[in-house]
Amino acid sequence: MPREIRIILSVGSLVFVFEYLVLPQFASARSSLHLLAQLNPLIVILAVLFEMAALYAYVELTRTVMYPYSPSRFNTLRVNLAGLAIGHVVPGGTAPAGALSYRIFNELGVPKETNAFGLAAQGSGSAVVLNIIFWLALVISIPLRGFNPLYGFAALVGVFLLLAFFGTILLITRGQRHADAWLRAATRHIPALDPDRISSLLSKVADRITLLINNRRTLWWAFTWAGLNWLLDASCLWVFVWAFGHAISPIDLLVAYGLANIFAAIPITPAGLGVIEGLLIPTLVGFGVPNSQAILAVLAYRLVNFWIPIPIGGVAYASLQWRRPPKAEPANESGPSPSA
Repeated sequence: MPREIRIILSVGSLVFVFEYLVLPQFASARSSLHLLAQLNPLIVILAVLFEMAALYAYVELTRTVMYPYSPSRFNTLRVNLAGLAIGHVVPGGTAPAGALSYRIFNELGVPKETNAFGLAAQGSGSAVVLNIIFWLALVISIPLRGFNPLYGFAALVGVFLLLAFFGTILLITRGQRHADAWLRAATRHIPALDPDRISSLLSKVADRITLLINNRRTLWWAFTWAGLNWLLDASCLWVFVWAFGHAISPIDLLVAYGLANIFAAIPITPAGLGVIEGLLIPTLVGFGVPNSQAILAVLAYRLVNFWIPIPIGGVAYASLQWRRPPKAEPANESGPSPSA
């Protein structure tokens, strides 16, 4: 599909979602603005701290999958924030955000094969963990709340994601010879690609996957940090719902949160803008949160989760460009553990 058509479709989808999902929520929220006066500033600070903790967990996830070549926490945080900002303003922003992170991590001394594998494992592994959290919440929630067709569809999306994730790992690690032959045959028809370089990269990525699988401690930390990232972000939402006067069950909130974020993975709008709001609010209302409180809580959460990171990420990117390191960072940061 030509680039211009993709841009037109992306912008059209963004306008449609914003007009029919986001703007009506702002209109509905106007009648409930008096609830803002009841907000406890300390509770708002608690929600922001949960979101900051979620960002820290994502930094540790990045450093874990790039071990032993992980950059410093400060540099990793700045790269993640810059990628987050790109992903929040560009439709289908996962690809340009990944490309930006890949380029900067290369400049910071991360080997290309470690960089490529680390970013892929970070994104796909994090999505796998989200689906696991969602399924566990569903197992507990369905007997208590009943079944919703959206739950089944989201779970089905998760099944395909898991099959693709583990199938790719199995193909690369156990069927590397067949994968190499397939890639060589495919790249021969693309003049810009060198089959030998692609084959070499595949071999190195397979070695990285094998290293991560065999190093159970590193694998455990990767899944732990990914889980903490999602749970802390969900905690930020829970606190905002509580701040507006309703203490929702954590299980109900995880079902709503998982449902919204699984559908947001479909690259229609930047970081699920409009999709998350359009699913979170009615799902929370279905779980007993009053409509006005659900609207304000979700909009407040998205302010912290989506909008504020954009200018912060812009500053982080500017700082990375302004003060380029004179040379690549050391290949291995001191300390025996990627989580240290």
